[in-house]
Amino acid sequence: MRYFLRKIAYSLLVLLGVAILVFVMFQGFGDPARMIVGQTGDKRTLENIRKDLYLDQPKWKQFVLYLNDISPICRHSQADIEKKQLVGFFVGGTEKVGLKIPYLRKSYQTKKNVGQLLLESLPGTMILAFTAMLFATIFGILLGVVAAVKKGTWLDTASVFSSIAGISAPSFFIAIIIAFLFGVILHDYTGLNLTGSWYEIDEISGVQYVNSRNLILPAFTLGIRPLAIITQLTRSSMLDVLNQDYIRTAYAKGLPKRSVIFRHGLRNALNPVITAITGWFAELLAGAFFIEYIFGWKGIGKITVEALEKLDYPVVMGSVLLNACIFIFINLFADTLYRIIDPRIKQM
Repeated sequence: MRYFLRKIAYSLLVLLGVAILVFVMFQGFGDPARMIVGQTGDKRTLENIRKDLYLDQPKWKQFVLYLNDISPICRHSQADIEKKQLVGFFVGGTEKVGLKIPYLRKSYQTKKNVGQLLLESLPGTMILAFTAMLFATIFGILLGVVAAVKKGTWLDTASVFSSIAGISAPSFFIAIIIAFLFGVILHDYTGLNLTGSWYEIDEISGVQYVNSRNLILPAFTLGIRPLAIITQLTRSSMLDVLNQDYIRTAYAKGLPKRSVIFRHGLRNALNPVITAITGWFAELLAGAFFIEYIFGWKGIGKITVEALEKLDYPVVMGSVLLNACIFIFINLFADTLYRIIDPRIKQM
């Protein structure tokens, strides 16, 4: 219990650091009030918007108010609760304290709640990241096992060369090449679109439907780098395990080669692979930003890049905070999983 409490305390400190960094980064990048009303806004309107966004307050107070908005534990007036449409449990008189869903403020462009915008886009990013990780895990483990079993052959050489190429090539460069090759040049043969999302709307009936074909290219592109990492880790771990005494004993007992490799060898070689899988799933959520933008896949990455283009800072800040929370949750989950898989960690 003490271990988990310490991890949670560290996680809260990390989130505080991210919040400070996000707040400081976007100070001085234009006038938010002017971005909202445009160049034609009058002085009184600008002053009202600045007051509404707390821009008339000192920087330290703006930061305290920002923390109060994004924190689940908060203190708000009744008017503030109604104005911001906060959802939670509050007690008190005029000034109330309580627990709420974090308020990430509103988009400058759409005037919609940022939390709502991110939650609408989160499923697309999660589907993309999960599919890419599933593809990378299955094929990475298989290629790693083949490379280890066939060590020194052309299969091993090809596997190592391909994994090095997959790690070295930048994701955005690979995305452009794959999108142009399969989505444009070979479109008549593959039937794959250059851009598209999980949900599309039929032009005739106007009915929304799932187009899973649009998932193939972005998921394949996003999964190339973790595929290369998992292949190398599986190969290295399998080579170490296959040289152990219990593997030679299993062969001496006459067990089938397939049973020795997969039941006794691979099972004991998966610890570093699981480490890579949990770590890279979090990385994929960040790496999906430009992949989503290039392939037109509706997710957190796409709306964040578009928000950057339009200087819609609340969306960008909310996206960074959400990704930080996901990273922390996945790391906590990974630490828990390690302690279950390897009992030696419990003694540390």
